[in-house]
Amino acid sequence: MTEINPDRTNGIIAIDVSPQSNGQYLCQILSSLSDRPDDTMNFYGQTKEHAIAIGLEYLAKEYRQKAEDSQNNIDWDALELSDSGQPIEKHYHVILHYEEIAEAESKFEAVHNAMMGNTVIENAIISAIKISPDIEIEPLERAWE
Repeated sequence: MTEINPDRTNGIIAIDVSPQSNGQYLCQILSSLSDRPDDTMNFYGQTKEHAIAIGLEYLAKEYRQKAEDSQNNIDWDALELSDSGQPIEKHYHVILHYEEIAEAESKFEAVHNAMMGNTVIENAIISAIKISPDIEIEPLERAWE
């Protein structure tokens, strides 16, 4: 008999990728960690790696939102003051996610156009998750080649 885990702290994320007749790829993700463990999520991509990336980004978005929602007692602009009246600095893992479908003459133009102005910041999903100061998180950095 399978033991039920109400907190869903243990589980499996299964990924299956298959080619489609139109040349695209279908990525199916099933997570037993989900609130809907029987739902299969479908994502399409130009290549198998593209389909997996789209599926994992969607899954990451769901879990970022759950992480933020679990901290619903955090007031956006509330300050905690020390006994001396100075604001106490906290630590936050800030994640910025932005996607677009770009029409451009080259890959360079597509990237350059996305980077111009504040479009990325204005249209991004921004998550700020309060963290312990000693947690080992290495933020992703753009590797300029």
